[in-house]
Amino acid sequence: MALSTEKDLSSSNSNNVQSFPLGDFELQNGDLLRGAWLSYKTWGSPSSPVVLYPTWFSGAISDNEWLIGDDKTLNPQKLFVIVPALFGNGQSISPSNSDLHPFPNVSFYDNVRAQHRLVTEKFGIKHLRAVLGWSMGAAQSFQWATQFPDFMDFCVPFCGSARTSPHNQVFLEGVKSALLAAKGTSSSGSSQRKMELSGKRLASWSEDEKVVGLKAFGRGYAGWGFSQAFYRQELFKKVYKAKDLEEFMVDFWEKWALSKDPENLLVMLQTWQAGDVSKQEPYNGDFEKALASIKAKMLVLPSKTDLYFPPEDSEYEVACMKTGIGELDVYPSIWGHWAGGPPGNLDDVEWLNNRLEKIFKDAPLRG
Repeated sequence: MALSTEKDLSSSNSNNVQSFPLGDFELQNGDLLRGAWLSYKTWGSPSSPVVLYPTWFSGAISDNEWLIGDDKTLNPQKLFVIVPALFGNGQSISPSNSDLHPFPNVSFYDNVRAQHRLVTEKFGIKHLRAVLGWSMGAAQSFQWATQFPDFMDFCVPFCGSARTSPHNQVFLEGVKSALLAAKGTSSSGSSQRKMELSGKRLASWSEDEKVVGLKAFGRGYAGWGFSQAFYRQELFKKVYKAKDLEEFMVDFWEKWALSKDPENLLVMLQTWQAGDVSKQEPYNGDFEKALASIKAKMLVLPSKTDLYFPPEDSEYEVACMKTGIGELDVYPSIWGHWAGGPPGNLDDVEWLNNRLEKIFKDAPLRG
């Protein structure tokens, strides 16, 4: 599916989403993403300082909007905010909206290179005030800082990492395998989407396969998105008004999973599992060298109770950066990974917004 001109992808869930054509986009692995496009939405005036705020795993552009507003640090009256969608999220080119089957493997490097084309070619932007994001958005922030180290003043990755840890890969293998089991197939390993069965086109899912696979995916995810303390203190009852744990599993986690396309999830899972900022020139797998190359100020914000992006990983990332580059601050939250996500705990929203306000005020201009 090729786009030769920009078009409006507006819907009831994503007003004013635009599409930037990339043509036949060569990927880092040498494959070609034919007729590619990047979807995005903007807030504010292009004459203001520019902030890039990429989407997260499974998230639509609208899922980032909770952090943008006249009462937030990301104030469109003062900043030009661009939210680009991940490849595979269902808005940018994805299995669900293209005829690319099998869909090629894409990396964070590919996503960031496409975003760089968007900001430079579409908007003529030569420098960003900031790159920030949650989860896979955080990974893209680290990727920007290492791939284009002179392009921004600072980055704020929250609840994410510069390299997907072995433990994180194991978690993702579990939910991926639960999803694939509905089709009678299995994962072929970390960073590989699936094991093809002879004569079977896996991109085509029956409705029954989708329901079974996505429900299993959601229930597998349920033990990781929130922390042990979240469940122990029964915040699913106090905050989400579930009468019991089963109702929460159905009305929160299964509902979330059932809203997704399974092939889209597999594309994004592959990108996530393969995440590593050192997998590019000139680092050639040297993770410490990649982090030491960062020039922009980095405010790294892990959650104290995040089960797959623990503060210990962030501490090491900051320790590898040059003196004065990295700063670590830990969410004092029991909400696990969701401390940095779409608001459930408004105290965490305020905590994040306050830290964004400070770094926007204090970080020096580099461009």
